[in-house]
Amino acid sequence: MNTEQQGQQAADRLAIRNLVDQYAYCADTRDAQGQMALFTEDTRFIVFMDAKSSEPTQILHKRADLFPVFDNLNTYRATMHFNGQSTVLQLRDDTATGITYCIAHHQTIKDGVQQLMIAHIKYHDRFVKQNEKWLFAERKLMVDWIENR
Repeated sequence: MNTEQQGQQAADRLAIRNLVDQYAYCADTRDAQGQMALFTEDTRFIVFMDAKSSEPTQILHKRADLFPVFDNLNTYRATMHFNGQSTVLQLRDDTATGITYCIAHHQTIKDGVQQLMIAHIKYHDRFVKQNEKWLFAERKLMVDWIENR
């Protein structure tokens, strides 16, 4: 790999990490449209509320179907998604795969009492570069466990 290729690969890895972080930022600022724009038109969004299950809880097959999922965050008073390690597993030209660890805090207030649901998540992603921009082609949201306080 020559210097130019190494530079491009480093730029691609940084752009992918920025994409992952932008997803969390949009979630926490309730920007459902901005969050949707991070996905390809024909994206696959697959939710496993139990990461050990072989059957997904929900499968969506296109960007337009993501709105209710992202808009549902408005049921919480506040959320905070902390992205941990994020690894690009394979990067080839305009495609990549990766995994990101996330701890997502979801706050509600019920009868004046704060309740906090903390989800420990791993995202398994397929990325594609379209028009010089990295997007999610597939995002598997795998909930390892949930803690309620």
